[in-house]
Amino acid sequence: MTPMPSADSPVPHVEKLTVMQALNRAMRDAMRHDETVHVLGEDVGTLGGVFRVTDGLTKEFGERCFDTPLAESGIMGFAIGMAMGGLRPIVEMQFDAFAYPAFEQITSHVAKMRNRTKGQVHLPMVIRIPYGGGIGGVEHHCDSSESYYTHTPGLTVVAPSNPADAYHLLRAAIASPDPVIVMEPKRLYWSKAEVDLSRPRPGIGKAAIVREGKDATIVAYGQSVPVALEAAEVAKREGRDLQVVDLRSLVPFDDATVMAAVASTGRAVVVAEAQGFSSFSSEVAARIGERCFHSLAAPVRRVTGFDIPYPPPKLEKHYLVSVDRILDAVDSLQWEDQ
Repeated sequence: MTPMPSADSPVPHVEKLTVMQALNRAMRDAMRHDETVHVLGEDVGTLGGVFRVTDGLTKEFGERCFDTPLAESGIMGFAIGMAMGGLRPIVEMQFDAFAYPAFEQITSHVAKMRNRTKGQVHLPMVIRIPYGGGIGGVEHHCDSSESYYTHTPGLTVVAPSNPADAYHLLRAAIASPDPVIVMEPKRLYWSKAEVDLSRPRPGIGKAAIVREGKDATIVAYGQSVPVALEAAEVAKREGRDLQVVDLRSLVPFDDATVMAAVASTGRAVVVAEAQGFSSFSSEVAARIGERCFHSLAAPVRRVTGFDIPYPPPKLEKHYLVSVDRILDAVDSLQWEDQ
């Protein structure tokens, strides 16, 4: 018999949503709850965005979801002014690389405003960036630029890998008093799962162990998480029990969860689609090496994109992180020393 929810617990509200629908629902619920929340960007209005993530928002909320000119620096500057004026703007950058023209605004003003004004001015704004490949797009539609933002003090950066986190992390980002970059893995937009909209998830700054294991730990985020989970299932058939950690929040970074997970297995593989050199995955591997040195049975391995511009559509399968590449890294973790 299923127990009835207590008077203090929320009534479960479960819906089956894609990542795209979960993001849309998060913005819709936030806009219904708070009239200061606005959405702006290229084609986000009547069209509903190139990926239809903002579909229906203009119809329901009118001018609170509006199209902008194709001028990313101007979009970001306008959003900064909105946030300074007491609104909560949600900016959609149409594709990852389209955010580069707005980069100076983000690094010089969005990230530094609170510090520059000694805390007198804060910017409660969200910058949504569809990132990564796997959709057959050309180079400037498939970049993974998270390292630029994680390297910039003053920015919070999150990367959901599933519909539940897409909803709850975006709601938390909208409610934040400071700017949050939401890296949206666009090839996961159509992945679907049940989401309990009423049940709080771990907030920003918390990683999650999404698969238990005792032999080695795979640390991943965004679109790399499903690949890591698939690799763990294949490894199980081959006799290895792999733990998988979904970072969820890149900044703040959950050192406690990640280090405890790695210490419990003694081996670690960091997986990310972005290029490997001087990257966020480099920082994760370095932190593990520094903090778990005496627990490690082998050097930390990384599986990343190659240090080249993103390849043409017919070649992207050779660039993307794969199950085989992850398992090759796991095989190199000095098992002969056991």
